[in-house]
Amino acid sequence: MASSRVSELLPPQLDPLQAAVAFGDRAIPRLLLEMQDDASFVRQRALAALCDLVRDPERAYEAIRIGCLERLRVLIKDEDGSVRTHATEVLHLLATHSVGREAFLRMDVVSALSDLLEEPVPACRKNVFKTLSMLAEFPAGVACMVDLDLVPSLVLKVPVEQENIRVLVLSTLSACIRQDAPSALASGAVSVLKEQLSHPSPDIRRTASSAVLAISVPVEGKRRVCEEEVLPVLVRLLSDHDAGVSANAAGAIMNTAVITKGKFQALGAGAVQPLLCLLGKEDTASCANALRALTCLAEVPRARLQLLPHLPLLESLLHHPAPIIQRASATAIQVISWTP
Repeated sequence: MASSRVSELLPPQLDPLQAAVAFGDRAIPRLLLEMQDDASFVRQRALAALCDLVRDPERAYEAIRIGCLERLRVLIKDEDGSVRTHATEVLHLLATHSVGREAFLRMDVVSALSDLLEEPVPACRKNVFKTLSMLAEFPAGVACMVDLDLVPSLVLKVPVEQENIRVLVLSTLSACIRQDAPSALASGAVSVLKEQLSHPSPDIRRTASSAVLAISVPVEGKRRVCEEEVLPVLVRLLSDHDAGVSANAAGAIMNTAVITKGKFQALGAGAVQPLLCLLGKEDTASCANALRALTCLAEVPRARLQLLPHLPLLESLLHHPAPIIQRASATAIQVISWTP
């Protein structure tokens, strides 16, 4: 039977580390006031509550409109590590919304975040790189980071960061290299990335091989890949159990094999057979990159002789459901079948 007695116990879902949220339109303005409080505990609770609210795009827009972003720029330099961590977490959540990314670029938030690359609190530093990695998925964000000359700093962070943060650094670096490969080359990125290609973590191998794929696009990048003897490592990665790693490795070999030195180094490392093995993979990227790499290698007479017995396999790919595979296999057959 129901009782009129009121329990003195706190509600089971009450979080003492999170500020009480005001009703309706007063919620975020109230939190903005608490974010300016002198007590660090009050600032922490307000930021924790704001984290929940800005997951909603409408709330994120409201937070930016009333000036939370300006306050967050101040709080990421707060003397309290927990406040900095919560503030960067809010920034990461805002970066997941288009309105947040636009505001970041408009208010120069990326520049403020770049000052935290050496942040001593790992959780805060991870939030910083999560935010930069999110921004790097969009051309305007990459352009902003390149303009701030962040590429050399990212290269230096790769070998010294914790594994879970290193993946984010490599992801951001890979996107920036596509727009500013010369800065990465001048910073010694090829040798740094070569070390990461043999890392036990598939996530690190995948992001590192993606960066190598990007840096091997310009001619100077192709030459540096050959000079640093990265191709033998890439050939080993063709047999990696992670489809993303093998696809990136095949793409990097494809790019590097455009130059003569790259062709002979790849052949010397035994690239033909593992590339042929990728043709049977269901992953479209792996198969397409392998076909293009074999096409480049087939320009060498001894490689062409080695590939001639495999023409039936290539001809079977002419009926592949993916048009990109059909075109790549037709080009490969034409080059391999060529006679002087």
